[in-house]
Amino acid sequence: MNMNKNAIQDFVSSFKKQCDGLLTLLYPRRCPACDAPVPYGQMICRQCEKAFVPIVEGYCMKCGKPLHNSRMEYCGDCVRKTHRFARGRAVFVYQGAIVKSLYRFKYGHRQEYAAYYGKVAATQLGEELKMLGAQLLVPVPLHPKRYAKRGYNQAAVFANALSEHLHIPVCENAVVRVKNTIPQKLLDEQGRQNNLKKAFKVGQNVVKSKVIIVIDDIYTTGSTIDAVSDVLYRAGARKVYFLTLAIGREG
Repeated sequence: MNMNKNAIQDFVSSFKKQCDGLLTLLYPRRCPACDAPVPYGQMICRQCEKAFVPIVEGYCMKCGKPLHNSRMEYCGDCVRKTHRFARGRAVFVYQGAIVKSLYRFKYGHRQEYAAYYGKVAATQLGEELKMLGAQLLVPVPLHPKRYAKRGYNQAAVFANALSEHLHIPVCENAVVRVKNTIPQKLLDEQGRQNNLKKAFKVGQNVVKSKVIIVIDDIYTTGSTIDAVSDVLYRAGARKVYFLTLAIGREG
């Protein structure tokens, strides 16, 4: 019985790879940096491999923001503000090619970029996330109206791509957005905090006593991550960290 089951799983896996290969030939994958088609088997153009700036050292020990002075432990924002999350990291500095890349990923239906994002994030930060004891990835949710308009949640797409490498399960409904908020980029810091009051609530009650990693695309002031973290802690989460694709440098 087990042999038959394993044979079926191998067949399904092989068939899926063949289908993926055929689809890639018919609809070539796009480079996440320049958006040009890339050869079969590649995720990014050879000449674009260094287009994104990774964060590897000299970052804030609270939010992961790159620091001007590498001898400091915390950025000015985290010194002034008390965050709800325990700690966070980001994969790239939000500058240059990653800015347009994330815009296309978020608004231009370039969900395929997530495969590259997930691979780099797992390579760069996978061991650190495992050392934290991460048990669940929780993407920041979209309001149903915004989801219906966009057709997907970019944070969930990234979370699932990361999960494929780290084998940490994703729960897209652990937190739901019940308030259709104004886009955070249009508000100042105080406006962002007010905008997110009572914006989230528990969806699936699966977080109690778990170590959670909140997943999002961009970290700006931390207001969104704080709001989601607060909901998770109130639901009984043991520890809440975050991971975003990009974050700005210290102001």
